[in-house]
Amino acid sequence: MKDFPTLRFLDFFRWMFTKQGIDYKLLRKILQVKLTMDGRRVPTVFNQSNKKQKDDNNRFIKSLWIYALYGLFLVPFMLMGDSYLFQMSITFGVLMFIIMTSMISDFSSVLLDVRDRNILHTKPVDKRTISLAKTLHVCIYLFFLTAAIAAIPLVVSLFAHGPLFFLLFLVEIILMDFLIVVITAILYFTILRFFDGEKLKDIINYVQIGLSIGLAVGYQFVARSFELVEFGVEFSPAWWQFLIPPVWFGGPFQLFLQGEGGPYIIAFTVLTFVIPIIALFIYAKMMPSFERNLQKLSSHSGKEKKTAQRYLNWEAAFFCRNGEERAFYRFARSMIKTERDFKLKVYPSLGFSLIFPFIFIFNQLQVDSFDSIRESKWFLSLYFTMLMIPNVLMMVKYSGKHKASWIYRTAPVGQLRSIYTGTIKAVMVRLFLPVYVVISLIFIFLFGIRILEDVVIIFLSSIVYITIGFSMIKGTLPFSRSFEAAQDSEGWKLVPYFLLNGVFVGIHFLALLINYGSFIYLAILLIMAPVLWRFSFKTDWEDLR
Repeated sequence: MKDFPTLRFLDFFRWMFTKQGIDYKLLRKILQVKLTMDGRRVPTVFNQSNKKQKDDNNRFIKSLWIYALYGLFLVPFMLMGDSYLFQMSITFGVLMFIIMTSMISDFSSVLLDVRDRNILHTKPVDKRTISLAKTLHVCIYLFFLTAAIAAIPLVVSLFAHGPLFFLLFLVEIILMDFLIVVITAILYFTILRFFDGEKLKDIINYVQIGLSIGLAVGYQFVARSFELVEFGVEFSPAWWQFLIPPVWFGGPFQLFLQGEGGPYIIAFTVLTFVIPIIALFIYAKMMPSFERNLQKLSSHSGKEKKTAQRYLNWEAAFFCRNGEERAFYRFARSMIKTERDFKLKVYPSLGFSLIFPFIFIFNQLQVDSFDSIRESKWFLSLYFTMLMIPNVLMMVKYSGKHKASWIYRTAPVGQLRSIYTGTIKAVMVRLFLPVYVVISLIFIFLFGIRILEDVVIIFLSSIVYITIGFSMIKGTLPFSRSFEAAQDSEGWKLVPYFLLNGVFVGIHFLALLINYGSFIYLAILLIMAPVLWRFSFKTDWEDLR
């Protein structure tokens, strides 16, 4: 096996692990196996190539350049003005937002992995060594992720503000990563402590939505901590800022580099250095209990109720027109319900779709009255609910049980189209429709019954959007590829579809400027949506990749 550079670096701290009673040689071997297995996760595009891979780098490492692009957005905050508290609060807000969402979508499956327990706990291996290996495994990838995002801002800060700023920034980034890992682990530990089996898995996925919403809302609160006064930035202290970690991390810059103190700044500085260290000690103490409770993920509690099964049959009959489509509708609904990896990848986007339509209205309330917004066209922010669709359609290709996809070819399927339409209907009814209905009702309450036809227009636009988005999965059967093939960032593939969403907003906005334009646009969509749905999913077995 390859001797990874990260392991050679870890060797310098061997004495620390040995002093704590950890079998370092065994710890290193477990990590080496984990990293080697990660490197053998060959992407699909490489499987189709005759060129053999010559290294053990996995797709996540190769995709870090995309995260480096995110870091470019932080460069302006390194260069603007000299209000360090404002600059660094926003900077750490963005860093925590990106890194924690990556933790939710990519690293939760590592933290919640029960295979270590099943394999290693039957061997004479100290449980602390297993727990530490898992933690270091996550930290290695967290290091690469953070380094990719923060490298450019760090270099810019060195030249713009000097070495002291650079060193303080670097130390706080490390502390921030500690805090992120611990918060994520404590969150899961709390859930594992009180629930078990399938109920636990559902709760964990709901937490993905809640944490995604919390991150988005928290980022808004960071910005609300400051006010523009005569083209300058003025800090407005408030008690709730102690609940916003990005604001803490701005405190030391203001105190140590600009010499501006005060009770709030001093408190933020103390929290920055003390809380992550305390959290690490708590994390170390709770890890054995965390591992014990983690086994609950392997348990299955209870059987599906007959009433739920009857409801599913009724739902399939209502939305599907033939037996084949109903069968794959029920199959997809079952996969969505039981596929934990699928939900870990998709549920965060549901959280964003829930909160983004309101964020823009909330921002507008800072400059306009509620009555003014009520009479405006800000109800078009309802289009943000459609942003989940490309991500959901892309992820529907993948499954943790992809090896069972042979059943597609053995099943007596008359039309390949039924597989796609049944699956897409199940995904949209299960994931998109509940979000859209809830937000639409809230918007009708806020903006009045006058937007009812606009709500219908946006829903019909979503159907057109889905038919166009089908091109992302055409040629690939649903749930037929491994999630390991999806580990590389495919975000760039979603960009055209996000831009297309903007086109829908633009067309709708122009229609509202014309007399009876919205009714004309509604009539066009009433014709276009069924026609596109009828002809967009035609594909043959020969088209499969």
